[in-house]
Amino acid sequence: MHKALFAIVFVLLAMQVSVQLQAAETQQNLLDIYQLALTSDPTLASAHSANTATQEKVVQGKALLLPNISLNGNASRSYTDIQYRGGASIFSNGGPETFDTLGYSLNVNQPLFRKQNSVQYEQSKIQVAQADKQLQAVQQDLILRVAQVYFDVLLAQDKIDLINAQKTAISKQLEQAKVNFEVGSATITDVDEAQARYDLTLAQEIAAINDLEVKKRTIQSIIGQLPQRLATARVDLKASIPEPREMEKWVETAEQNNLALIIQQRAYDIASQEVERANAGHLPTLDAVGSYADSRANGGINGFGADTQNTTIGLQLAIPLYQGGAISSKAREAVANKQKAQDDVEIARRQADLDARQAFLNVSSAVAQVQAYEQALKSSQSQLDSTTLGYEVGVRTSVDVLNAQQQFYSAKRDLLQSRYSYLLSLLKLKSVAGILTEADLGDINKLLVSS
Repeated sequence: MHKALFAIVFVLLAMQVSVQLQAAETQQNLLDIYQLALTSDPTLASAHSANTATQEKVVQGKALLLPNISLNGNASRSYTDIQYRGGASIFSNGGPETFDTLGYSLNVNQPLFRKQNSVQYEQSKIQVAQADKQLQAVQQDLILRVAQVYFDVLLAQDKIDLINAQKTAISKQLEQAKVNFEVGSATITDVDEAQARYDLTLAQEIAAINDLEVKKRTIQSIIGQLPQRLATARVDLKASIPEPREMEKWVETAEQNNLALIIQQRAYDIASQEVERANAGHLPTLDAVGSYADSRANGGINGFGADTQNTTIGLQLAIPLYQGGAISSKAREAVANKQKAQDDVEIARRQADLDARQAFLNVSSAVAQVQAYEQALKSSQSQLDSTTLGYEVGVRTSVDVLNAQQQFYSAKRDLLQSRYSYLLSLLKLKSVAGILTEADLGDINKLLVSS
């Protein structure tokens, strides 16, 4: 059974080493992964395409205020057979005739007063501004996603390192227990306990290696390639609450800059414009119109052709009188949608306040956890040292040493995880406040060093 476990671990380690050998020797830091994500992440690419499409709304809205010009042409050939009764025609004696007609016309329509068109143009500007904020929100989300998967990989790497260190320590304890049992200074229980801990560590190592490979594939889904070796967090990292240190200051910032709130406010502005556009359906429209037509025919049913040129310039007024109540219904619908949008703004504002408070408390909690785990690690180290010394002098058992080792490595793992949670919570706080930028990711990156 032990040989089978060793074989499985060996295969997984070989896979891990193979991936590392295929990667470049230089390590990748957080900014490196983010730069790759900027050019490879499909979610961001989709958002860019959507934003580019929305930019055309302004062009389309402006087009409603500009002239509409069309050129039409026609060409036809007619076959007629006329038999005159009751006397001969003064134009033709009748019979079959063939004649051609060629012509074209140029038509111009310039809106002079169309309220709904003006409102729609203003709406298009708001839609573009909203789309820009939506793109910014996706960019901020990318920063958080990159940071999350990056720290997930780091934690997975750390778990493997800790398991290897723990396995080495348990292995030494197992060998010592076997020697002591052979000389009669220990029981078989000590050997069995150490062997059980060692086998459990092997099983944990298998799961940890698999977890690391899964986390790497998660990064691959964002950057389009497997990551190289990643820079880890500095051991001297000091956790502290960022400025300003008051929760309400962050809430105020979120109310002004939270992207979800701003996007919803733009939706309210669009809904308000929609009310105005719907009411404009009751108003008359006035257009300046002009046309020029040129037609040439070499014959006709009367027996002769004609060349005709016609130019027309004028004003066209349309006054809506009754459309079955559709305009009034659309206006009432727009008013209801405006009220809904206003309610959604209030929902977004309250959510922004709540998210800002939760994010600030999460940072505060993360700072306290880092400090607590740092002290717990020191205490666990002292306990392990004293327990090991007690075992050497015969006042502690090997089980006590194994338990102390387990507690020490658990504390070390918890400390590492709390540091990553702290760094991620800083980014989430600024994201909720709507002020997260690439520069903030750079500040986090400075807390990472090559191993």
